[in-house]
Amino acid sequence: MRYNLFLKINAILIAFVLGSTSCDDSIDVRDVDDGNFVTSNKTLAYVVNGEGKFHSSLTEFRNNSSTKLYVALTKNASGAINGTFEYNAEVLNEFNATNNSNYELFPQELVTINESAIIEEGGRKSAPVYVEMVSDEVLDSDKSYVIPIRAKLSGGGVEWSEKGDDYLIFVKDLTNAEGCEKESGIKIISCMEINDTNPLNNLCFSLKESGKPLIDMVILFSSNINYNTETGRCYVNHNENIQHVLSNRDKYIKPLQDKGMKVILSLLGNHDRSGVANLADESARVFAQEVKRVCDAYQLDGVFFDDEYSSYETPPPPGFVTPSSSAASRLIYEVKRAMPDRLTMAYAYSRTNYLVDVDGQQPGAFTDYGLSDYLRGSDLSSNYPGMPRSNMALWSQELALNRYASVSRLTSMREDGYGTHMIFAMDPNRDNFDRQFGAMENVANLLFDDELVYDEQPFAKDW
Repeated sequence: MRYNLFLKINAILIAFVLGSTSCDDSIDVRDVDDGNFVTSNKTLAYVVNGEGKFHSSLTEFRNNSSTKLYVALTKNASGAINGTFEYNAEVLNEFNATNNSNYELFPQELVTINESAIIEEGGRKSAPVYVEMVSDEVLDSDKSYVIPIRAKLSGGGVEWSEKGDDYLIFVKDLTNAEGCEKESGIKIISCMEINDTNPLNNLCFSLKESGKPLIDMVILFSSNINYNTETGRCYVNHNENIQHVLSNRDKYIKPLQDKGMKVILSLLGNHDRSGVANLADESARVFAQEVKRVCDAYQLDGVFFDDEYSSYETPPPPGFVTPSSSAASRLIYEVKRAMPDRLTMAYAYSRTNYLVDVDGQQPGAFTDYGLSDYLRGSDLSSNYPGMPRSNMALWSQELALNRYASVSRLTSMREDGYGTHMIFAMDPNRDNFDRQFGAMENVANLLFDDELVYDEQPFAKDW
């Protein structure tokens, strides 16, 4: 996040999962860059979901839901191909063993896989296979479960790409949990300057008719990526303000999550050689595990990446590379691989402004949300190929400095199908709160056809 003059900061970011936790499977499977799959003249097959995500995705649902999966090919089929999908616990066992994780199975009796995947001669993609799931009281809304899928093919003379026949659907049953979902489907991200502001202020705003919270996701801005010269490794560094909030999660984080809000950790450079855009591949994999440990420890819902305030060195020292969008993409990809049940976000600025394919996967497959810079409203499809419009945040507002989105911009954003919007540095205790409130009133009215309610019980920074 580009610093403004009043801000005091330490920060960094990361993440991956299914776009917005949505149960809407109406999006058709996107074109995928399959160049990295083609290692011979063979036609290779792989399983993908409706948003173009390989290997895994996240679904959050209430009562029941369904997810579409497809078999896709690197070349047109030379003959008809029939694919079948099955629930296979061994797929999750292998994943847990490889990743040193302990995800639990979503009960097989709550899953229905109701169609085969047929690719006609000359085709590149099958008809959808519907994986349906229903709620049950034995499921814990705070936990991620997994539906493990293995596909089989007959006919057509094709082979599976590496692990292309396996798919993991990470599932959260939110039937008995509160939620922030509004009828328009648009999500509001509140990026909080924790050095100045108590994150509990996000609880102060709701919508009159629906009764829903205005805010869907809260970014804690910001922790940092730093380099430890003694260990030779990068680590996640929290300043005293972020650390206080994290160490007291029951007071500052859990109340937000209890209302259905996602709490995301921001990661930002911090004036040394390390950054989100210069880690070598192996360094990125190691640091991704560090990020996972932090998210596990404080039960956070994901990571937001921002490429700023690093002192990149030239030439790059061992373990680092020349800063690039490619290196930033690799880090976000590795974080998503390390914690596929959590969200990843990228700030459309500097080297996280444009991401590139990693190991055959488009950025939209491993980056859940793209957040535009302040008051910018360009479509982000070329910035993050494969990302649906519903997960692109346009016309971000900087409330502390009175940088507000106009009525016409918010209206066009909604009409054009963009489904996310960010506000930065909201704080009812600031002198300009009347103007902040007016901006949030516009958000409530124009994006949700509703009236903003403020409970007039703001939270002071109490540490």
